[in-house]
Amino acid sequence: MGLPSNYSTAPVSEFLLICFPNYQSWQHWLSLPLSLLFLLAMVANGILLLTIRLEASLHQPVYYLLSLLSLLDVVLCLTVIPKVLAIFWFDLRSISFSACFLQMFIMNSLLPMESCTFMVMAYDRYVAICHPLRYSSIITDKFVAKTSVFIVIRNALVAAPIPILTARLHYCGKKVIENCICANLSVSRLSCDNFTLNRIYQFVAGWTLLGSDFILIFLSYTFILRAVLKFKTEGAAVKALSTCGSHFILILFFSTILLVVVLTNVSRKRVPMDILILLNVLHHLIPPALNPVVYGIRTKEIKQGIQKLLHRGI
Repeated sequence: MGLPSNYSTAPVSEFLLICFPNYQSWQHWLSLPLSLLFLLAMVANGILLLTIRLEASLHQPVYYLLSLLSLLDVVLCLTVIPKVLAIFWFDLRSISFSACFLQMFIMNSLLPMESCTFMVMAYDRYVAICHPLRYSSIITDKFVAKTSVFIVIRNALVAAPIPILTARLHYCGKKVIENCICANLSVSRLSCDNFTLNRIYQFVAGWTLLGSDFILIFLSYTFILRAVLKFKTEGAAVKALSTCGSHFILILFFSTILLVVVLTNVSRKRVPMDILILLNVLHHLIPPALNPVVYGIRTKEIKQGIQKLLHRGI
């Protein structure tokens, strides 16, 4: 099937997503592993959320934060992957003007929401290890509620101008987006206007939000490591660090995939466009699929909670 024309004399009311412009045959063999990863992400996060909701012993601030992360993963997956699979399976490439910019807003707000959640979880581990006697008075249900509201409002407000600026551009006939998703720059390139402001704003906003979160995560773990090295009791250091293991692994997943995406985009002239598109899709799928699995395997309390639910027949 040939590519649709990239030009039209009619006003642009919808876009066409072309996942792999140079290797469209990729979508046939990619559809199965992407479908399995999507199914894993939905089922694993569903089980995790249900376990935390029904198991009274998990009604603690640290697990509420994990629930928030899991919920963000589910929304991010549902925003991106069903449309990608619809393109792969049924060749449903069209996406309306409004749906495209809604997807753009959700993607650009949820990514920093996840990094901000990781930052709050790192602070939780810092308080638990460095100030254990004050933990119950600092990390409370009220604290989690306030930080959750902060996470959503901060990142939604900062991300909102990205789709607004892109939607205000003049689109003079081009409507083929060479991507599986409505990424800001992929859409902006179709306009007849100069989109330098869009590029600068996304760069500054993205690095300000993600950069500040990762700096605070790094500082939290620096203080944790410094405190742990002062422990005198045999095995105390290992036990303390083991409580951070799952969180640290998830941060590595998130930051490594993000770093790969950033580096490949920086060297986009050397990396085929189809590889960049594939990495963008995987970045929205692999962390949501692996996050609940890692916590389910490594966290004793969650594993026991899942076993209790299974014994009840849920």
